[in-house]
Amino acid sequence: MELTVFSGTANRALGENLARTLGRPLGRCHLERFPDGELYVEIQEDVRGRNVCLIQPTAPPVGEHLMELLLMADACWRAGAARLMAVVPYFGYARQDRRGKPGEALGGKLVVDLLERGRFERLVAVHLHTPALEGCFGMPLEHLDASHLLAEAARPHAGEGAVVVSPDLGAVKLAERYARQLGLPLAIVHKRRMSGSEVSVRGLVGEVRGLRPIIVDDMISTAGTIAATAETVLKEGCTEDITVVATHALLVGPAVERLSQVPIRRLISTDSVPQQRTLPFDHEVVGLAPLLADAICRVTSERR
Repeated sequence: MELTVFSGTANRALGENLARTLGRPLGRCHLERFPDGELYVEIQEDVRGRNVCLIQPTAPPVGEHLMELLLMADACWRAGAARLMAVVPYFGYARQDRRGKPGEALGGKLVVDLLERGRFERLVAVHLHTPALEGCFGMPLEHLDASHLLAEAARPHAGEGAVVVSPDLGAVKLAERYARQLGLPLAIVHKRRMSGSEVSVRGLVGEVRGLRPIIVDDMISTAGTIAATAETVLKEGCTEDITVVATHALLVGPAVERLSQVPIRRLISTDSVPQQRTLPFDHEVVGLAPLLADAICRVTSERR
């Protein structure tokens, strides 16, 4: 069955790279915003009877990009598409996978419900913030891991004298994968989150003195966690050659300012969200198109 790929506006460059990797032209789609803020979507391809892949990370502004994805799906369904697949490299609201207080909304489950109501039969995501969110999905989920690609990108900086650092207990399993692949020791920072952008460090387990830290996490939002981790390992005597590796480099709010205040030498991330062009340190971007294309090809070949 023929496959047609459309990209939303959240990360057009990644959409074009994905279509190119799949050997297909990117589908034509007209998107227009009315003066009152409403979004108008028109699919300008014949999708009747076809598999349709819509790629759209829910990067900031999350709500607008999510609505755009849902409208594109509705347009394709009404045009006769046989099956719809959502490729959401960065899945917003993944941190809202549980309720800590009785009055809180379960944002992650709500977004999954919206996508299922959007008639998607399958979703492809890269490194959800918490694997527990998988339990919210009623449709098949292809949960991809880019850590092996990022670890290889970090290998030139991971020779003798380096150490992998987990910025909190939640990232320990991820850090263990990096440490195992790179053959490095592991150190763990114990932090407490004070708010959505502020953290407090309680201690450090492991040795970093005289070593080059490679701080790894799944995402960088306001960079409070990364900055606090960098300050902690510096106080413990590490070198000022700090590498940060993250799947999703959102870098919102005070993130760049915070990272510029600590001696971070380089950032390595994927292109799951659009990247800022100017940063006060080196930024190496690992492309996700081959990883996504491989998953899409495997799924579509199963349906033949």
